[in-house]
Amino acid sequence: MLGTTNVRALTATDLPALRDLLDLDPLVNLFVRHRVDLTGLQERLMGGRIWGYYEGDELVSACHAGANIVPVQATPDAIDAFADRVLSDGVRPASLVGLRSAVMPLWERVEPTWGPARSVRPFQPFLELDEDPAVPADPRVHRVVLDEFDVLYPACVAMFAEEVGVDPEIGGASGYRARVAQLITQGWAFAIVEDGEVLFKTEVGAATSYACQLQGVWVRPDRRGEDIAASALAAVVKQVRATVAPVATLYVNDHNRSARRTYERVGFRETEMFASILL
Repeated sequence: MLGTTNVRALTATDLPALRDLLDLDPLVNLFVRHRVDLTGLQERLMGGRIWGYYEGDELVSACHAGANIVPVQATPDAIDAFADRVLSDGVRPASLVGLRSAVMPLWERVEPTWGPARSVRPFQPFLELDEDPAVPADPRVHRVVLDEFDVLYPACVAMFAEEVGVDPEIGGASGYRARVAQLITQGWAFAIVEDGEVLFKTEVGAATSYACQLQGVWVRPDRRGEDIAASALAAVVKQVRATVAPVATLYVNDHNRSARRTYERVGFRETEMFASILL
């Protein structure tokens, strides 16, 4: 097992090599590339850092270490080295997420110290759509504007609590409110609003010039089973492919059969397998 001597925090001078590494799989590495482009690897903006794993002078793997631990192109030796580093640095993230082939071995290394996990999600199909949706788009879907913040926000809280299993307002609502407002301001929040309530909503959580990642797909509980999601999501995909990035991606829990059927109807296809560990 390699020690941590092959691992170091990356800085702005490492950006060209890191971007080349991320571009080896630009869709799977979308979240980290988004963070890199947004922050330029400035720790005060990232709220964390990115570690690089080197073989000689070559950057062969990386790991986003902030609120989320996200391995990038991680080799077995790199996974061991990243585990050593996160444990020695006293990092305590909210989650580990990324390719199953990297996340699960990394979790095995850190579980004795960090465990037990609040939720282990070992099989999360990663889906892509790079063409027009296979179902008609619902014309009611629109980009949410700031004037609709108070309408959208309760739906975001409900979705987060249902999906993640915790109230996003624990410890104070200001951080989560700011994040929702940011997504609206960016033009990354989409919804159907009827009679002052959200019927359907989703957001773009991250984007690069290659692709964007959808998150928080949600239908109001009392309206589920009415075949709303597929056409609504088709409308979102059409809009984001035209204005944000040419490929829409997302990942979904494998046990969520209804969601998986909906995504398949829209035209999404599985290309990788993700995993998430919620701490």
